Amino acid sequence: MSIDWEKEVSHRSDELINDLSELVSIDSSRDTEHKTSDYPLGPGPAKALQTFLHFADRDGFNTKNVDNLAGRIELGDSDDAIAILGHVDVVPEGPGWKTNPFEPVIKDGNFYARGASDDKGPSLAAYYAMKIIKELNLPAKKSVQLILGTDEESEWVGINHYMEKETMPETGFSPDAEFPAINGEKGIVSFRVNFPTPTIGLVKKVVAGIRPNMVPQNADAELDTTVVSADDIKSKLTDFLAANPEVKGSVTVDGDVASVKIIGKGAHAMEPFNGINAATYLAKFLTTLTLNDSEKVYFSFIANDLHLDFAGQHLGIANKDDVMGELTLSPNIYEYDADKANVLLNIRYPKGDTGDTLTEKINKALPANVSAVIEGHNQLPHFVDADDPLVQALVGAYRDHTDDDTEPFTVGGGTYGRILKHGIAYGAMFPGDENVMHQPNEYINIDKLLKSTAIYADAIYRLIK
Repeated sequence: MSIDWEKEVSHRSDELINDLSELVSIDSSRDTEHKTSDYPLGPGPAKALQTFLHFADRDGFNTKNVDNLAGRIELGDSDDAIAILGHVDVVPEGPGWKTNPFEPVIKDGNFYARGASDDKGPSLAAYYAMKIIKELNLPAKKSVQLILGTDEESEWVGINHYMEKETMPETGFSPDAEFPAINGEKGIVSFRVNFPTPTIGLVKKVVAGIRPNMVPQNADAELDTTVVSADDIKSKLTDFLAANPEVKGSVTVDGDVASVKIIGKGAHAMEPFNGINAATYLAKFLTTLTLNDSEKVYFSFIANDLHLDFAGQHLGIANKDDVMGELTLSPNIYEYDADKANVLLNIRYPKGDTGDTLTEKINKALPANVSAVIEGHNQLPHFVDADDPLVQALVGAYRDHTDDDTEPFTVGGGTYGRILKHGIAYGAMFPGDENVMHQPNEYINIDKLLKSTAIYADAIYRLIK
């Protein structure tokens, strides 16, 4: 049977865009400040999950909501199932948007909204692929389970809860990365670097960073103008910005406090070199001013050992694997005031390291009385050989729709694909696409969204027929 998958997608394109518009209109970023027993991650993630499952109920699928933390949509009733693992949560909107991130806008063929590319658009593409197979009533030996998490961008609470309550298939993919296939993912771990309680001098407070997996676009400091005059701060900042035109900055004065803002460029932490880390630039600027010894330890460490060192050379953790590539380091969250001083480092590491080895190396490189500990969960590297039948089937479907011979590859991003014993990440970005995940003005190209839906439908049917 020959099926024109792209034609089938075109028949449902308006419905897909309408569903996506409804789904991205929900701010589903983690919001534990407003959690309840019914909404353990806050109301937004639960509402997004419920909305997605409602689409499937409408279309006649069997669904299950697992405590508003995860959900399942099933096609077929075979015990032999493949899994498709997506997520409905998003990172916070962050600064720099030209439109309301939760009011979708279509412009020049692109669909703009937070979550459009990560991961609501791709997850809906996979869902519509299942919907096409269902509506065509195609025969299949295996079933499909689209499993949706609600905390992928943070601690994976949702998907971990699902695995405690339900049985996870061993084979499948996550539509949360790039084509033709991501058959390897680096390990992911964050370290909290803790400094002694500061002796406050010039710098009263510094705040930067939203999430461990986002390069901070903005960084703010409050400076005491009785230590350094406002005029001197403004003059030094003017000189600094002239020498570093890649960032912008400003100073506002209120009484004895000068508020300094540095603006860089946000990016996904798996590719920190694609961003401009406002916080390390702020630290670099502050080291041009009069700092006391306590302040120098913190800000000089950031400026000298973290600034633009994406490989972790200064921390002694630089590492490279022939298949998985280089380790990357991204210092993404900063807290500094009279009570605390710390930096959160997000590290993507290849085979050859573990959480223990990285802990040992980093602590050896830190200043006296400064220490680093792992914060959150440490995800080990994951790899499936490119010759594996799963990879070959998925890549084959991609190539039949694109005539592109790009080979599968490894990334620093972490997807649910690594959860599966036999799983990879698969689309929906195409080779050469701008990676706008975690950035302001996130978008997905509508033609490519539809193309990826056709690829998913073809690929899924190859796996289950």
